[in-house]
Amino acid sequence: MSFILGVVMDPIESINPKKDSTLAMMLAAQARGWTIYCMQQSDLLIKSGEVHGRFSELEVRHDMHDWFSIKAIHEGPLIELDAVLMRKDPPFDMEYIYTTYMLEMAEQAGLRVLNRPGSIRDCNEKLFALQFPQCCPPHLVSRDPAHLRAFHTEHQDVIFKPLDGMGGASIFRVKPKDSNLSVILETLTHQGTVQTMAQKYIPEITEGDKRILLINGEPIPYALARIPAIGESRGNLAAGGEGVARPLTARDRWICDQVGPALKARGLYFVGIDVIGDYLTEINVTCPTCIRELDKAYDLDIAGDYMAFIETLCHDGRG
Repeated sequence: MSFILGVVMDPIESINPKKDSTLAMMLAAQARGWTIYCMQQSDLLIKSGEVHGRFSELEVRHDMHDWFSIKAIHEGPLIELDAVLMRKDPPFDMEYIYTTYMLEMAEQAGLRVLNRPGSIRDCNEKLFALQFPQCCPPHLVSRDPAHLRAFHTEHQDVIFKPLDGMGGASIFRVKPKDSNLSVILETLTHQGTVQTMAQKYIPEITEGDKRILLINGEPIPYALARIPAIGESRGNLAAGGEGVARPLTARDRWICDQVGPALKARGLYFVGIDVIGDYLTEINVTCPTCIRELDKAYDLDIAGDYMAFIETLCHDGRG
């Protein structure tokens, strides 16, 4: 099949080829005979009402030291591509939002963009999870330190975190009688001016913060449980957690059943949800990872499955 796939991402030379899920997707696309173009946010522009890009045509390799080469540079309208993956990592700043506007404009002209840019923009990875309260632990979102302090008084052992964080950054566990509570709340809320999330601490974090990947609302049958390092309360791999692959539990599947239809309806085609114990904690829609670890543990081809879905989606127009 003649197919041109564009990928909006961070500089390809800066990725970790051993773990990068976007590289896994590009390798799977290349294995299908597709042409791969990558671009950064700075390569996008709007000219005469049409979204254009500067595309680097890639050859990618399973090589931890030499994983890509640029075959050619092209410029032209995005609509000339068959599909575009939005795989830019946060921070979710205004430049990120502008990029979703530009990709949405191309989408309205007929380009298939995965995940849908408007849904990426609308679905904050922490707040979106709260639309499924039956799946979530006790929680509170507020910028008022008094409300957050009262939540801590009620639940005693609490996780506080910013709404725009990633990789475990600025996540605080506050136990009973913690003398740092006030300064933590002042810091996270910027003196009461920034909304902050509080969640009751889930002791099962010691067994892992499970990342579950879903393609078009359907879960991969295995999760990557990210086990916190000794002395840590965060399981994020970026914070030193250890990844251990495990089959989904009945509760995991129930959570996926609750969330999956909403993901599919919003065009959130490749998503990673985070589950601790029996509870959904986040829904990652921007650039979810863990493909490589799960593939290795269970001899899967998650990226290949995703490319097969994209091929079907673009061929028959269903989403």
